[in-house]
Amino acid sequence: MLKKIRIRSFKSIVNQEISLGMVNVFIGANGSGKSNILEAIGVLSAAAAGRVDDEALQRRGIRLGTPRLYKSAFEEKIPANIFFEAQTDTAKYSVSLNNPLENPKPAWQYQTEELICNNEKIVSRDSNRIKNKEQGVAALKLVESEENSPAAVLINLLRNFAVYTPNTPILRGIIQDQQTREPVGLSGGRLADAVKELQTIISTNEFIEDAFDDILSLIDWINSFDTTSNVNEILSSSIARPKNVIRFNDRFMKGNNNHLTAYDASEGVLYVLFCAVLALSPNSPHCLAIDNLDQTLNPRLVLNLTRFLCKWITEGEDQRQIFVTAHNPAVLDGLSLQDDRIRLFTVDRNNLGHTEINRVNITPELLELSNKKGWPLSRLWVMGHIGGVPNV
Repeated sequence: MLKKIRIRSFKSIVNQEISLGMVNVFIGANGSGKSNILEAIGVLSAAAAGRVDDEALQRRGIRLGTPRLYKSAFEEKIPANIFFEAQTDTAKYSVSLNNPLENPKPAWQYQTEELICNNEKIVSRDSNRIKNKEQGVAALKLVESEENSPAAVLINLLRNFAVYTPNTPILRGIIQDQQTREPVGLSGGRLADAVKELQTIISTNEFIEDAFDDILSLIDWINSFDTTSNVNEILSSSIARPKNVIRFNDRFMKGNNNHLTAYDASEGVLYVLFCAVLALSPNSPHCLAIDNLDQTLNPRLVLNLTRFLCKWITEGEDQRQIFVTAHNPAVLDGLSLQDDRIRLFTVDRNNLGHTEINRVNITPELLELSNKKGWPLSRLWVMGHIGGVPNV
Protein backbone atom coordinates (compact mmCIF):
# COMPACT_ATOMS: atom_id res chain seq x y z
CA MET A 1 0.00 0.00 0.00
CA LEU A 2 1.18 3.52 -0.78
CA LYS A 3 1.91 5.34 2.47
CA LYS A 4 2.84 8.75 1.14
CA ILE A 5 2.83 10.71 -2.11
CA ARG A 6 4.45 14.03 -2.93
CA ILE A 7 3.46 16.26 -5.86
CA ARG A 8 5.33 19.34 -7.01
CA SER A 9 4.77 21.85 -9.86
CA PHE A 10 1.84 19.91 -11.35
CA LYS A 11 -1.18 21.98 -12.45
CA SER A 12 -2.50 23.84 -9.38
CA ILE A 13 -0.37 21.77 -6.97
CA VAL A 14 2.87 23.61 -6.21
CA ASN A 15 4.19 21.39 -3.41
CA GLN A 16 2.07 18.98 -1.39
CA GLU A 17 2.75 15.80 0.57
CA ILE A 18 -0.07 13.45 1.56
CA SER A 19 0.02 10.61 4.10
CA LEU A 20 -2.38 7.94 2.92
CA GLY A 21 -4.72 5.26 4.22
CA MET A 22 -6.51 2.42 2.46
CA VAL A 23 -9.55 4.59 1.68
CA ASN A 24 -8.71 8.19 0.79
CA VAL A 25 -11.56 10.65 0.18
CA PHE A 26 -10.92 14.13 -1.20
CA ILE A 27 -13.60 16.81 -0.81
CA GLY A 28 -13.56 20.44 -1.83
CA ALA A 29 -14.99 23.09 -4.07
CA ASN A 30 -15.21 22.74 -7.83
CA GLY A 31 -11.84 23.68 -9.30
CA SER A 32 -9.96 23.22 -6.02
CA GLY A 33 -7.67 20.54 -7.48
CA LYS A 34 -9.21 17.24 -6.36
CA SER A 35 -8.95 15.59 -9.78
CA ASN A 36 -5.41 16.98 -10.13
CA ILE A 37 -4.37 14.75 -7.22
CA LEU A 38 -5.67 11.64 -8.96
CA GLU A 39 -4.10 12.68 -12.25
CA ALA A 40 -0.74 13.33 -10.60
CA ILE A 41 -0.71 9.72 -9.40
CA GLY A 42 -1.69 8.72 -12.94
CA VAL A 43 1.31 10.54 -14.44
CA LEU A 44 3.54 8.92 -11.82
CA SER A 45 2.01 5.58 -12.80
CA ALA A 46 2.98 6.09 -16.44
CA ALA A 47 6.49 7.13 -15.39
CA ALA A 48 6.88 4.00 -13.27
CA ALA A 49 5.85 1.91 -16.28
CA GLY A 50 8.58 3.51 -18.38
CA ARG A 51 7.04 6.13 -20.69
CA VAL A 52 4.91 9.24 -20.27
CA ASP A 53 3.01 10.07 -23.44
CA ASP A 54 -0.61 10.58 -24.48
CA GLU A 55 -1.26 6.87 -24.97
CA ALA A 56 0.10 5.95 -21.53
CA LEU A 57 -1.84 8.75 -19.83
CA GLN A 58 -5.11 8.03 -21.62
CA ARG A 59 -4.87 4.37 -20.67
CA ARG A 60 -4.81 5.47 -17.03
CA GLY A 61 -7.81 7.79 -17.32
CA ILE A 62 -5.83 11.04 -17.36
CA ARG A 63 -7.17 14.07 -19.24
CA LEU A 64 -4.77 14.83 -22.06
CA GLY A 65 -3.18 18.25 -22.30
CA THR A 66 -0.12 20.17 -23.41
CA PRO A 67 2.89 20.82 -21.14
CA ARG A 68 1.47 24.31 -20.55
CA LEU A 69 -1.56 22.74 -18.87
CA TYR A 70 0.40 20.22 -16.82
CA LYS A 71 3.03 22.57 -15.40
CA SER A 72 2.16 24.97 -12.60
CA ALA A 73 1.91 28.55 -13.91
CA PHE A 74 1.82 31.04 -11.08
CA GLU A 75 3.32 34.51 -10.69
CA GLU A 76 6.12 33.35 -8.41
CA LYS A 77 8.98 31.25 -9.75
CA ILE A 78 8.05 27.56 -9.95
CA PRO A 79 10.54 24.73 -10.72
CA ALA A 80 10.50 23.87 -14.42
CA ASN A 81 10.16 20.12 -13.85
CA ILE A 82 7.07 18.38 -12.54
CA PHE A 83 7.99 16.04 -9.70
CA PHE A 84 6.29 13.05 -8.10
CA GLU A 85 7.24 10.68 -5.32
CA ALA A 86 5.52 7.65 -3.80
CA GLN A 87 6.51 5.64 -0.74
CA THR A 88 5.59 2.41 0.95
CA ASP A 89 7.02 1.35 4.32
CA THR A 90 10.27 0.11 2.76
CA ALA A 91 10.50 1.49 -0.79
CA LYS A 92 10.40 4.86 -2.53
CA TYR A 93 10.10 5.87 -6.19
CA SER A 94 10.53 9.44 -7.42
CA VAL A 95 10.75 11.06 -10.82
CA SER A 96 10.98 14.53 -12.33
CA LEU A 97 9.76 15.13 -15.88
CA ASN A 98 10.00 17.92 -18.40
CA ASN A 99 8.67 18.76 -21.83
CA PRO A 100 9.38 22.03 -23.68
CA LEU A 101 6.50 24.49 -23.61
CA GLU A 102 7.39 25.45 -27.17
CA ASN A 103 7.48 22.55 -29.65
CA PRO A 104 6.70 19.84 -27.08
CA LYS A 105 7.84 16.30 -27.77
CA PRO A 106 5.47 13.30 -28.04
CA ALA A 107 6.84 11.90 -24.76
CA TRP A 108 7.93 13.64 -21.58
CA GLN A 109 11.63 13.47 -20.77
CA TYR A 110 12.97 12.01 -17.52
CA GLN A 111 15.17 14.52 -15.70
CA THR A 112 15.71 12.39 -12.60
CA GLU A 113 14.55 8.93 -11.58
CA GLU A 114 15.20 7.16 -8.31
CA LEU A 115 14.08 3.86 -6.82
CA ILE A 116 15.17 3.02 -3.28
CA CYS A 117 14.47 -0.16 -1.34
CA ASN A 118 15.49 -0.57 2.30
CA ASN A 119 17.82 2.45 1.93
CA GLU A 120 19.57 0.81 -1.04
CA LYS A 121 19.48 2.68 -4.36
CA ILE A 122 18.28 0.37 -7.13
CA VAL A 123 17.89 3.17 -9.67
CA SER A 124 19.51 6.58 -9.40
CA ARG A 125 19.98 8.79 -12.43
CA ASP A 126 19.89 12.46 -13.30
CA SER A 127 19.75 14.44 -16.54
CA ASN A 128 23.54 14.22 -17.00
CA ARG A 129 23.47 10.42 -16.93
CA ILE A 130 20.28 9.72 -18.88
CA LYS A 131 20.91 8.73 -22.49
CA ASN A 132 17.38 7.93 -23.58
CA LYS A 133 15.44 10.59 -21.71
CA GLU A 134 12.04 9.34 -22.90
CA GLN A 135 12.55 5.93 -21.30
CA GLY A 136 12.19 5.11 -17.61
CA VAL A 137 14.30 2.24 -16.29
CA ALA A 138 12.76 1.35 -12.92
CA ALA A 139 10.35 -1.23 -14.36
CA LEU A 140 13.12 -2.73 -16.51
CA LYS A 141 15.47 -2.92 -13.54
CA LEU A 142 12.96 -4.99 -11.61
CA VAL A 143 13.41 -7.90 -14.00
CA GLU A 144 16.47 -8.64 -11.89
CA SER A 145 14.49 -8.47 -8.62
CA GLU A 146 12.23 -10.94 -6.88
CA GLU A 147 8.55 -10.56 -7.76
CA ASN A 148 7.54 -9.89 -4.14
CA SER A 149 10.41 -7.57 -3.28
CA PRO A 150 9.31 -4.21 -1.79
CA ALA A 151 10.60 -2.35 -4.86
CA ALA A 152 8.68 -4.60 -7.25
CA VAL A 153 5.51 -4.29 -5.17
CA LEU A 154 5.76 -0.48 -5.25
CA ILE A 155 6.39 -0.22 -9.00
CA ASN A 156 3.59 -2.68 -9.79
CA LEU A 157 1.19 -0.78 -7.53
CA LEU A 158 2.00 2.40 -9.40
CA ARG A 159 2.01 1.19 -12.98
CA ASN A 160 -1.35 -0.60 -12.67
CA PHE A 161 -3.04 2.48 -11.19
CA ALA A 162 -5.96 4.03 -13.11
CA VAL A 163 -8.61 6.72 -12.62
CA TYR A 164 -12.14 5.41 -13.24
CA THR A 165 -14.92 7.81 -14.21
CA PRO A 166 -18.21 5.97 -14.88
CA ASN A 167 -20.43 7.06 -17.74
CA THR A 168 -24.13 6.14 -17.81
CA PRO A 169 -24.51 5.14 -21.51
CA ILE A 170 -21.40 2.98 -21.23
CA LEU A 171 -22.64 1.36 -18.01
CA ARG A 172 -25.88 0.57 -19.83
CA GLY A 173 -23.87 -1.16 -22.55
CA ILE A 174 -25.11 0.95 -25.45
CA ILE A 175 -21.81 2.81 -26.08
CA GLN A 176 -18.40 1.18 -26.27
CA ASP A 177 -15.78 2.00 -23.65
CA GLN A 178 -12.68 3.50 -25.29
CA GLN A 179 -10.45 2.22 -22.49
CA THR A 180 -11.38 -1.40 -21.86
CA ARG A 181 -9.63 -3.51 -19.26
CA GLU A 182 -10.45 -6.07 -16.60
CA PRO A 183 -12.61 -6.14 -14.61
CA VAL A 184 -14.29 -3.04 -16.10
CA GLY A 185 -13.29 -0.29 -18.49
CA LEU A 186 -12.36 3.13 -17.17
CA SER A 187 -15.85 4.42 -17.99
CA GLY A 188 -17.71 1.26 -16.95
CA GLY A 189 -17.46 -0.93 -20.04
CA ARG A 190 -18.03 -4.70 -19.71
CA LEU A 191 -19.88 -4.17 -16.41
CA ALA A 192 -22.16 -7.15 -17.09
CA ASP A 193 -19.18 -9.44 -17.73
CA ALA A 194 -17.56 -8.28 -14.49
CA VAL A 195 -20.74 -8.94 -12.48
CA LYS A 196 -21.01 -12.39 -14.05
CA GLU A 197 -17.38 -13.16 -13.14
CA LEU A 198 -18.01 -12.15 -9.53
CA GLN A 199 -21.16 -14.27 -9.32
CA THR A 200 -19.23 -17.36 -10.41
CA ILE A 201 -17.08 -17.19 -7.25
CA ILE A 202 -19.84 -16.44 -4.75
CA SER A 203 -20.16 -20.11 -3.80
CA THR A 204 -16.50 -20.28 -2.76
CA ASN A 205 -16.13 -16.80 -1.28
CA GLU A 206 -18.25 -15.90 1.73
CA PHE A 207 -17.04 -12.29 1.76
CA ILE A 208 -18.28 -11.65 -1.79
CA GLU A 209 -21.53 -13.48 -1.02
CA ASP A 210 -22.10 -11.10 1.91
CA ALA A 211 -21.17 -8.15 -0.30
CA PHE A 212 -23.88 -9.10 -2.80
CA ASP A 213 -26.35 -9.01 0.08
CA ASP A 214 -25.03 -5.53 0.86
CA ILE A 215 -25.72 -4.49 -2.74
CA LEU A 216 -29.30 -5.76 -2.56
CA SER A 217 -29.83 -3.82 0.67
CA LEU A 218 -28.81 -0.59 -1.10
CA ILE A 219 -31.45 -0.75 -3.84
CA ASP A 220 -34.93 -1.18 -2.36
CA TRP A 221 -36.74 -1.99 -5.61
CA ILE A 222 -34.51 -4.97 -6.51
CA ASN A 223 -35.46 -8.49 -5.48
CA SER A 224 -32.47 -10.03 -7.28
CA PHE A 225 -30.17 -9.54 -10.25
CA ASP A 226 -28.10 -11.68 -12.59
CA THR A 227 -26.68 -11.61 -16.11
CA THR A 228 -28.08 -13.13 -19.28
CA SER A 229 -27.47 -13.22 -23.02
CA ASN A 230 -31.14 -13.95 -23.80
CA VAL A 231 -32.87 -10.57 -23.68
CA ASN A 232 -35.07 -10.55 -26.77
CA GLU A 233 -38.24 -10.33 -24.67
CA ILE A 234 -37.06 -7.47 -22.44
CA LEU A 235 -34.81 -5.37 -24.68
CA SER A 236 -35.67 -3.78 -28.01
CA SER A 237 -33.85 -5.25 -30.99
CA SER A 238 -33.04 -1.68 -32.07
CA ILE A 239 -30.75 -1.18 -29.08
CA ALA A 240 -27.07 -2.06 -29.31
CA ARG A 241 -26.17 -4.71 -26.76
CA PRO A 242 -23.09 -6.50 -25.46
CA LYS A 243 -22.92 -10.28 -25.27
CA ASN A 244 -24.02 -10.31 -21.62
CA VAL A 245 -26.61 -7.99 -20.11
CA ILE A 246 -27.42 -7.31 -16.45
CA ARG A 247 -31.00 -8.29 -15.60
CA PHE A 248 -32.87 -7.00 -12.55
CA ASN A 249 -35.94 -8.46 -10.88
CA ASP A 250 -38.25 -5.65 -9.72
CA ARG A 251 -39.95 -6.75 -6.51
CA PHE A 252 -42.93 -4.43 -7.02
CA MET A 253 -43.87 -5.69 -10.47
CA LYS A 254 -45.59 -8.99 -11.12
CA GLY A 255 -45.49 -12.04 -13.33
CA ASN A 256 -43.24 -12.06 -16.35
CA ASN A 257 -43.18 -8.27 -16.49
CA ASN A 258 -40.81 -7.74 -13.58
CA HIS A 259 -37.49 -7.96 -15.43
CA LEU A 260 -35.45 -4.92 -16.44
CA THR A 261 -32.10 -4.74 -18.18
CA ALA A 262 -29.31 -2.26 -17.51
CA TYR A 263 -30.74 -0.20 -20.37
CA ASP A 264 -34.03 0.45 -18.51
CA ALA A 265 -32.95 0.30 -14.88
CA SER A 266 -32.13 3.27 -12.68
CA GLU A 267 -28.60 4.52 -13.34
CA GLY A 268 -27.98 4.56 -9.58
CA VAL A 269 -27.93 0.77 -9.37
CA LEU A 270 -25.40 0.63 -12.20
CA TYR A 271 -23.06 3.01 -10.37
CA VAL A 272 -23.40 0.89 -7.22
CA LEU A 273 -22.48 -2.27 -9.17
CA PHE A 274 -19.58 -0.46 -10.83
CA CYS A 275 -18.11 0.53 -7.44
CA ALA A 276 -18.73 -2.93 -6.00
CA VAL A 277 -16.93 -4.61 -8.90
CA LEU A 278 -13.87 -2.38 -8.49
CA ALA A 279 -13.76 -3.03 -4.74
CA LEU A 280 -14.42 -6.78 -4.89
CA SER A 281 -13.06 -8.23 -8.13
CA PRO A 282 -9.74 -10.12 -7.91
CA ASN A 283 -8.91 -8.54 -11.28
CA SER A 284 -9.14 -4.93 -10.09
CA PRO A 285 -5.93 -2.91 -9.65
CA HIS A 286 -4.63 -2.95 -6.12
CA CYS A 287 -4.38 0.84 -6.26
CA LEU A 288 -7.11 2.78 -8.09
CA ALA A 289 -9.20 5.94 -8.09
CA ILE A 290 -12.85 6.83 -8.73
CA ASP A 291 -13.44 10.43 -9.74
CA ASN A 292 -16.79 11.84 -8.56
CA LEU A 293 -17.95 8.85 -6.53
CA ASP A 294 -21.27 10.52 -5.74
CA GLN A 295 -22.51 11.38 -9.23
CA THR A 296 -26.14 10.37 -9.98
CA LEU A 297 -26.68 9.02 -6.43
CA ASN A 298 -29.19 10.39 -3.91
CA PRO A 299 -27.75 11.38 -0.50
CA ARG A 300 -28.95 8.33 1.43
CA LEU A 301 -27.71 5.94 -1.24
CA VAL A 302 -24.28 7.55 -1.48
CA LEU A 303 -23.95 7.53 2.32
CA ASN A 304 -24.62 3.80 2.50
CA LEU A 305 -22.54 3.03 -0.59
CA THR A 306 -19.61 4.88 1.00
CA ARG A 307 -20.04 2.85 4.19
CA PHE A 308 -20.05 -0.44 2.28
CA LEU A 309 -17.19 0.62 0.02
CA CYS A 310 -15.04 1.28 3.09
CA LYS A 311 -15.99 -2.15 4.44
CA TRP A 312 -15.21 -3.93 1.16
CA ILE A 313 -11.82 -2.23 0.87
CA THR A 314 -10.63 -2.49 4.47
CA GLU A 315 -11.90 -6.03 5.14
CA GLY A 316 -11.28 -7.60 1.73
CA GLU A 317 -8.55 -10.17 1.14
CA ASP A 318 -6.85 -8.23 -1.67
CA GLN A 319 -5.50 -5.35 0.46
CA ARG A 320 -6.70 -2.80 -2.06
CA GLN A 321 -6.19 0.98 -1.82
CA ILE A 322 -8.63 3.49 -3.25
CA PHE A 323 -8.74 7.24 -3.88
CA VAL A 324 -12.07 8.99 -4.47
CA THR A 325 -13.27 12.53 -5.01
CA ALA A 326 -16.72 13.67 -3.92
CA HIS A 327 -18.96 16.72 -3.65
CA ASN A 328 -22.01 15.35 -1.83
CA PRO A 329 -21.82 16.01 1.94
CA ALA A 330 -23.54 12.68 2.62
CA VAL A 331 -20.34 10.87 1.62
CA LEU A 332 -18.74 12.11 4.84
CA ASP A 333 -21.34 10.44 7.03
CA GLY A 334 -20.42 7.09 5.51
CA LEU A 335 -16.82 7.38 6.73
CA SER A 336 -15.65 5.90 10.02
CA LEU A 337 -12.79 8.31 10.64
CA GLN A 338 -11.92 6.66 13.94
CA ASP A 339 -10.42 3.92 11.73
CA ASP A 340 -6.98 5.21 10.69
CA ARG A 341 -7.21 3.23 7.44
CA ILE A 342 -10.01 5.57 6.32
CA ARG A 343 -8.88 9.14 5.70
CA LEU A 344 -10.68 12.30 4.66
CA PHE A 345 -8.89 15.25 3.07
CA THR A 346 -10.10 18.75 2.31
CA VAL A 347 -8.81 20.40 -0.85
CA ASP A 348 -8.69 24.21 -1.06
CA ARG A 349 -7.05 26.93 -3.11
CA ASN A 350 -5.12 29.45 -1.01
CA ASN A 351 -4.93 33.19 -1.70
CA LEU A 352 -2.22 32.56 -4.31
CA GLY A 353 -4.32 29.94 -6.07
CA HIS A 354 -2.19 26.99 -4.94
CA THR A 355 -3.99 23.76 -4.07
CA GLU A 356 -3.62 22.82 -0.41
CA ILE A 357 -4.52 19.36 0.89
CA ASN A 358 -5.25 18.79 4.57
CA ARG A 359 -6.31 15.67 6.40
CA VAL A 360 -9.44 16.02 8.51
CA ASN A 361 -8.86 14.79 12.05
CA ILE A 362 -11.75 14.46 14.49
CA THR A 363 -10.56 16.95 17.10
CA PRO A 364 -12.12 17.44 20.54
CA GLU A 365 -13.53 20.74 19.22
CA LEU A 366 -15.27 19.02 16.32
CA LEU A 367 -16.57 16.30 18.64
CA GLU A 368 -17.93 18.91 21.04
CA LEU A 369 -19.66 20.74 18.19
CA SER A 370 -21.11 17.51 16.89
CA ASN A 371 -22.31 16.32 20.28
CA LYS A 372 -23.60 19.70 21.44
CA LYS A 373 -25.43 20.58 18.23
CA GLY A 374 -26.20 17.06 17.09
CA TRP A 375 -24.59 17.85 13.75
CA PRO A 376 -23.19 15.04 11.56
CA LEU A 377 -19.88 15.46 9.76
CA SER A 378 -21.70 16.41 6.56
CA ARG A 379 -23.25 19.45 8.22
CA LEU A 380 -19.95 20.46 9.81
CA TRP A 381 -18.48 20.50 6.30
CA VAL A 382 -21.32 22.54 4.82
CA MET A 383 -21.10 24.99 7.73
CA GLY A 384 -17.39 25.50 6.99
CA HIS A 385 -15.96 23.92 10.15
CA ILE A 386 -13.55 21.51 8.43
CA GLY A 387 -12.52 23.40 5.28
CA GLY A 388 -12.95 22.38 1.68
CA VAL A 389 -15.81 24.78 0.90
CA PRO A 390 -15.48 28.13 -0.86
CA ASN A 391 -16.34 31.35 0.98
CA VAL A 392 -19.22 32.37 -1.31
